[in-house]
Amino acid sequence: MPEPSLWDPLRRPIFRRLAISYAVNELGDWMGIVALSVLVFDRTGSALATTALFLGTGFLPALFTPFLTARGERGRARFVLPAIYCGEAIVFGALALTVSHFSLPVVVALATIDGALALTARSLTRAVAASLLAPAGELRAGNAILNVAFTGGAAVGPALAGLVVAGFGVRSALLLDAASFYAIAWLLLTAGHIPQAETEAGGLLARVRAGLDYIRSRVVLKRLLIAQAIALIFFSAVLPIEVVYVKETLNAGDSGYGLLLASWGTGMVIGSVAFAILRGARLGFLLLVSTLVIGIAYVGMGAAPTLWSACAMAALGGTGNGVQWVSVISAVQELTRESMQARVISVLEASASATPGIGFVLGGLIAAGFDPRLTFFVAGAGVLIVASTAALFLSAGWEGPTATRPPPLDSADEVMVELRPRGGARQHDHG
Repeated sequence: MPEPSLWDPLRRPIFRRLAISYAVNELGDWMGIVALSVLVFDRTGSALATTALFLGTGFLPALFTPFLTARGERGRARFVLPAIYCGEAIVFGALALTVSHFSLPVVVALATIDGALALTARSLTRAVAASLLAPAGELRAGNAILNVAFTGGAAVGPALAGLVVAGFGVRSALLLDAASFYAIAWLLLTAGHIPQAETEAGGLLARVRAGLDYIRSRVVLKRLLIAQAIALIFFSAVLPIEVVYVKETLNAGDSGYGLLLASWGTGMVIGSVAFAILRGARLGFLLLVSTLVIGIAYVGMGAAPTLWSACAMAALGGTGNGVQWVSVISAVQELTRESMQARVISVLEASASATPGIGFVLGGLIAAGFDPRLTFFVAGAGVLIVASTAALFLSAGWEGPTATRPPPLDSADEVMVELRPRGGARQHDHG
């Protein structure tokens, strides 16, 4: 059958609404992160307090996401997704109240709730997209579109959030965030019937265990998730020390730090567009090459003598990032039967949220004990080793489907795959 056009998924009204909700969700995440970071630091003046906030937005939600996803997948997506977004809107409304009545424990607790809801919404959205597009062979194209929406939000979100916070204040930014989530809740509630996979019967804990057992029983899927989790540690190691690297190692100042972040974000957008253009290429090839590109970029940033050369390497790494994460998502979806999509994706999302904490500690310790450049060298070497090792372990018996094959990969409970070494390299890039 002819390869689906990149634009075919957008001809489906339901998918258009899903893509809009995905982009707004990412924008909202950035608005919340920036506003809350400013609020917490202004009220406490403590780096430890902002670290606690990031644990609330990253690590802690990962503990709850698989359970929330297993619970949410049983309901009708048309109502479950709007309910989740309404929940986020309520949380941000409550956070706006903390501007006048600040309490760090309350802010961290609310941020944890929002983080868990955001990860659950992304997992369920991906599962719904798979149910909608996979039968027509349009999942690869749909993932490319969702990736453009995600990276666009990641590129625009921080700058927009900074302007709103600077111009209107933290409270206004949080209330605007709440309003945006109410808007996408209404967008999905009025979408009509939203298809979703039928899930097997069983209680919440039984279905969570069933999802984990499913992953353990699929050797290639399990190895892919483990490799991605390890890679995320190295992907994230440089994030907390980049500001030190720019200001002290490169002597570039605050504007240089902003330029470095912008270079990575621009690369992400380029990478997401490249994935869309190269959708006929095998996922294994794209995944391996994009992971290697990130590793090479980190090594190049470690060796960069000037800000401009560091920015060039950052743009290269961002391009790899823009391809790598969506390649992992697509690979995992093709390796997973329809009824397990939400639960398996939730494990991937939870891992992508939790494991960067290990990388933050690793990178910080290396920079504190030695030099920021060494952090980049270690991170780059780690990424290259993970990619090379994963290629060896994942290639055995991996015969991947072509991008145009419509049925789910293991619809007969047989894994037939091809090589697939942020992950979401920097899913919350430079958050």
